[in-house]
Amino acid sequence: MRQSVRIWGAGIAAAAVVAGSVGAAVAVASPSPARQKPAATAPAAGSATASMKTVRAWQQFRVRGVAKSVPAGSRVTLQQKVAGRGWTSLPASMNTNSRSMYNMRVMLGMKGHNKLRLVDSRKRAVTPVIDVWVR
Repeated sequence: MRQSVRIWGAGIAAAAVVAGSVGAAVAVASPSPARQKPAATAPAAGSATASMKTVRAWQQFRVRGVAKSVPAGSRVTLQQKVAGRGWTSLPASMNTNSRSMYNMRVMLGMKGHNKLRLVDSRKRAVTPVIDVWVR
């Protein structure tokens, strides 16, 4: 029971994500009952950084970088590593700008070590893993 609450909390953890300058779009995550297939392990060609490495639960921070392996204007989606379930896509996505750059605001609620990455529409890794600690 406690583990299912933790997994459900992981889905809620990335609750509100608002695309940088694209507009105000809020997304709430809920875990899907179906398992996600693991993303193809393509070499990550791009960069990703979090504005803060340690945040409080539900504190806003930014994930920004360049997705060199996708054309400008491509959609990138934020994924979170969930123990026992692999990578789970969060309802946080945005289109890259004309220079293949992205900048999104993120809030996480799952305490502990969170691993994040961005993938393209074909579920191929676009960025290396970003480590964020939530206290």
